[in-house]
Amino acid sequence: MIELLQTSTAVLLTVTALFSLLVGSFLNVVIHRLPVMMERQWRQEATEFLNAEGHALPTNGDSAPYSLWAPRSACPQCGHQITALENIPILSYLFLRGRCSGCGTSIPLRYPVVEAVTALLSVAVVWHFGFSWQSAGGLLFTWALIALAVIDLRTTLLPDSITLPLLWLGLVLNLVGIYTDTASSLIGAVAGYMSLWLVYHAFRLLTGKEGMGFGDFKLFALIGAWLGWQLLPLVILLSSLVGAIVGISLILFQGRDRAQPIPFGPYLAAAGFIALLWGKDIMALYLG
Repeated sequence: MIELLQTSTAVLLTVTALFSLLVGSFLNVVIHRLPVMMERQWRQEATEFLNAEGHALPTNGDSAPYSLWAPRSACPQCGHQITALENIPILSYLFLRGRCSGCGTSIPLRYPVVEAVTALLSVAVVWHFGFSWQSAGGLLFTWALIALAVIDLRTTLLPDSITLPLLWLGLVLNLVGIYTDTASSLIGAVAGYMSLWLVYHAFRLLTGKEGMGFGDFKLFALIGAWLGWQLLPLVILLSSLVGAIVGISLILFQGRDRAQPIPFGPYLAAAGFIALLWGKDIMALYLG
């Protein structure tokens, strides 16, 4: 099987697409459940701290196990448990016509979109790198960026449980030069974090407001650890440009309040993916 994947591009891409659809289905679970898990943990820690300080607070009523694996997925409206046939990526959504089989409640379009995008971007990674360790790492990098981008769009959160392990993994992979050399990777992680950290504090001193969250610092550091410091200017330029265009469009055409924050993580994630595949070519073209 490994020999077939090495010699047949069509088989390699087909297997990647099918497997990535399953990964996309799991990413939907992560996107939905991880913010809830974080909120429950914060409530529990806050309650324990206040009780230790002498405040008699009732314990958190959310005592049932809740993780990425349990309980079983169910319709939030009627509690109908999702069967295996109802959990086939994309096909189940089409077969059910986007509605719960129990109560007819609409299923968010986000679910098949995440699955399809995961498959398409994964195929692009494998098409670019071929059967290699770069593809394996690139898939993990891409899947993490998808989860972070959608979570940030929904909740304005960038969970440390995703960003920090991926940051360390980028540093480890580049010990053997998977994407860049060790020095560039280490400098990229430090420069990625510190550059946005400085922008954050400069903006806060000038305006008295917080311009971005600390999760953005860690995400930019993650990208620097994987791709090296040389591609950080490209990533920040692309993400800022797209973010500015989208933000201005929302204000002009949808009447969005200028004071309402716009998550920056999705634009960093999109720019990081572009830099993974074509960053060096873009930089060479520009410098040339």
